[in-house]
Amino acid sequence: MKFTRRDTLILAAAASALSLCGVATASAAEGDMVDQAKLLAPAGGMTDHVQGSDSAPVTVIEYASPTCPHCATFANTVKPDFVAAYVNTGKVKLITRPFVRNVLDAAVFMLAEAAGPTNYDNVLSTYFKTQNDWAASEAPRDKILEIAKQLGFTQETFDAALTNQALFTGMEAMRDQALNEFGLQGTPTFYVNGKTLTGDKTLEQLAAEIDPLVPADFVATEPAAAAPAAAPVAPAATDTMAPAAPAAETATPVAPAQ
Repeated sequence: MKFTRRDTLILAAAASALSLCGVATASAAEGDMVDQAKLLAPAGGMTDHVQGSDSAPVTVIEYASPTCPHCATFANTVKPDFVAAYVNTGKVKLITRPFVRNVLDAAVFMLAEAAGPTNYDNVLSTYFKTQNDWAASEAPRDKILEIAKQLGFTQETFDAALTNQALFTGMEAMRDQALNEFGLQGTPTFYVNGKTLTGDKTLEQLAAEIDPLVPADFVATEPAAAAPAAAPVAPAATDTMAPAAPAAETATPVAPAQ
């Protein structure tokens, strides 16, 4: 199965838009501070998917791309322990935001949105775990569909998930905000209470930034029990979505691949 003419037109438009946003008006280096209030106001009418307590003393925002190998390394080898140690104990509120670099990134995030808030992280996690299977495939749409069906999608709900123009536009706006207002230069990029951390980070590196921000008298909540293996998820009845485009070493650079 190949991308349809409509998919191709969307991809062409997205690639054109990306070429215009490849040069950011801001450029944030490791350790630079970004206004937290602006960080917490995502552009494009997008709604953040939040893990953890709203009262957590530390907010970590991660911009990620499903086709970024560094993002996959973090998602697969660091994030589970990070969530257990910091999110489930109430120390950190974690927000994972889409940074769409190509049409495949867009498709994965659209499927995650279509699955509904409670299944969003499971869908993203699944695609990061299987990145080598679909991202390098000669027929990536087929592979993405195959995995989506294992997650509970049908052909119809899959197609519907890739046709939400409002979502596509919102993700573009969120990407442009990250580039032009926050100075994002690659994925993954983390903002820890506004402090910029670029590239894939180890648990120890994140701990070194987060631990000093947790009050000495903070009482951690009991870590949540390990969740059972995720069951297939049916897409939310009213949620649908569509493709976007390229843009964000140890971080993957924002510039599109040559």
